[in-house]
Amino acid sequence: MSLSDYFDNVQGLGILATADSDGMVDLAIYARPHVIDEITIAFVMRERLSHQNLKSNPNAAYMFVEQGEGYVGKRLYLTKTREETNTSLIEEFRRRQPEICAADDDSNKYLVFLQINDVWPLVGDKE
Repeated sequence: MSLSDYFDNVQGLGILATADSDGMVDLAIYARPHVIDEITIAFVMRERLSHQNLKSNPNAAYMFVEQGEGYVGKRLYLTKTREETNTSLIEEFRRRQPEICAADDDSNKYLVFLQINDVWPLVGDKE
């Protein structure tokens, strides 16, 4: 199953891990990523710690735990490649997940693109 199909059809909980340039780690709950292609995903972010960390350290990991019994899901190892700020493209993506950024929220929003370096199952080694 492609990543696009996977994230369009599987329900679960996502967690994004980032670290600053000193290695101080942060974890944050994030919605399913927007799959641009099989090597690129994007997240709509606000000006918070995860976004700050990606400015000084482009490496991140995203863990997605599928809803249901057991420990099933994916781990994505990522590198930030670029971002866009307050564009109509962000609003288009935001409309797909309105619970993430409320329409009346006027804070800065960023569309952050990340290259997928590796995909592993939630538990165990890469197959």
